[in-house]
Amino acid sequence: MVWLPWHDDELLAGYEAREMQLVGLTRHLEEIDPEVGDDELVATLVRRNKRHHSRAVLYIHGWNDYFFQTHVADWWDALGYDFYALDLRRYGRSLRAGMMGGYIEDLSEYDLEIDAAMERVARHHEKVVLYAHSTGGLVASLWADRHPGALGGLVLNSPWIDLQGSALIHALMPRIVRSVATRAATFILPLPDNGFYARTLDSLRDGTWTFDPELKRNPSQPARSAWLTAVMAGHDRVSAGLEIDCPILMVTSTRSDFRRRWSDELLGVDSVLDVSRLAAKAHRLGRHVTLVRLEGAIHDIVLSTRLVRDRFADELRRWESAYLR
Repeated sequence: MVWLPWHDDELLAGYEAREMQLVGLTRHLEEIDPEVGDDELVATLVRRNKRHHSRAVLYIHGWNDYFFQTHVADWWDALGYDFYALDLRRYGRSLRAGMMGGYIEDLSEYDLEIDAAMERVARHHEKVVLYAHSTGGLVASLWADRHPGALGGLVLNSPWIDLQGSALIHALMPRIVRSVATRAATFILPLPDNGFYARTLDSLRDGTWTFDPELKRNPSQPARSAWLTAVMAGHDRVSAGLEIDCPILMVTSTRSDFRRRWSDELLGVDSVLDVSRLAAKAHRLGRHVTLVRLEGAIHDIVLSTRLVRDRFADELRRWESAYLR
């Protein structure tokens, strides 16, 4: 691990970024990203320019995503936390030309950059909270389970802790994907993406948010067989039961909707994950879990309507005051 110096973030005014070179992975790079050199595999830590709180929060994004939700940093600052975000390898600020976006073969490999980021943040703060969204919520949950005593709390925004679909899909999907991954780890899976979720976000369409379309793509970057195998292995671990030892706040929408034709109703539901399955697995995370379900929330709840965002911020404030003070 080699840290590069802090510099002004190229995407967000008032923020700084620094890259960590994930050295020693040359063989893996040559096999997976043949056009990318060893010094180009990085993860990126982002922070506000000023550090002035004794506590901190570290954010981990979801699939096909990166940190741009600065209003969430405002929430945490108001609660007395310095805000940091981590763009994982092959995502966002850490994505380089020639890389297979988001590709990983084992979610525990992310321990390399999460450990390094947590160590840097913990140097200057007496308490660190991990906050994560979607696939990042799965990664963060597994990391927290493997690192007892490391966190003051864990906040999960629509965490992908279970596979959506019917009982038949649950029975057949893992076998099919693992069989394909054994023969061709980087095989692109023909997973449908109708673009409706991106439509609910994009200010140029039906949403209200502006983001870099090269870092948060529509359609999404392709999903590969070994990556989905890694995600399903994470789901299996959650199903078996984790022992996360800090207070957990898990927030989801009240409804999911996977319709194939556009409707304005998609502006107030999770159109990515099955929230009923997520809620049913919440108790598997640890012994101290607060589950909140917000009417009108979309998949990334902090990108929902103003009313839903305010309710999320209220729930976060109430939970933090009750369990982290």
